[in-house]
Amino acid sequence: MMMSGIYLLLGSNLGDRMATLEKANSLLEQQLGPLCASSSLYETAAWGMENQADFLNQVVEIQSHLAPEALLKACLNIEAQLGRRRQQKWGPRTLDLDILYYGDLILNTPALTLPHPQLHLRRFTLVPLCELAPLLVHPLLQKNNLQLLEECPDALEVRLVST
Repeated sequence: MMMSGIYLLLGSNLGDRMATLEKANSLLEQQLGPLCASSSLYETAAWGMENQADFLNQVVEIQSHLAPEALLKACLNIEAQLGRRRQQKWGPRTLDLDILYYGDLILNTPALTLPHPQLHLRRFTLVPLCELAPLLVHPLLQKNNLQLLEECPDALEVRLVST
């Protein structure tokens, strides 16, 4: 059965960031399921570990038959296919894929927490997410994405790069 309402955040700050996100979109569609929508591309200073290159970010909505933990495993595989090496938390990376929402599922396992536990704290996530799903309600916080963006404590600028 295909599940819709799966939102993923893509980020890249190493190499040809735009080409990496294009390749990631293609691999997501091939390996996970159809892309329903894609946000514009946004550039943001690094969050968490700030002394590194700026990130390009995008949110996509997909449909997939994969269960949440299988989806996470597939995302990690795509990161590796595009050169991601996990050396340092929040460090530079060719590709980062985060599952933001899996429908309205609430999940907390050692491997995966849904919705993404820091979604509401990151402007670089909320700005492109609001482009696609401004009124989608966070199942734990009971606020829509626009409300989360308005209340977001993150002050990093999120710059539109291309639509």
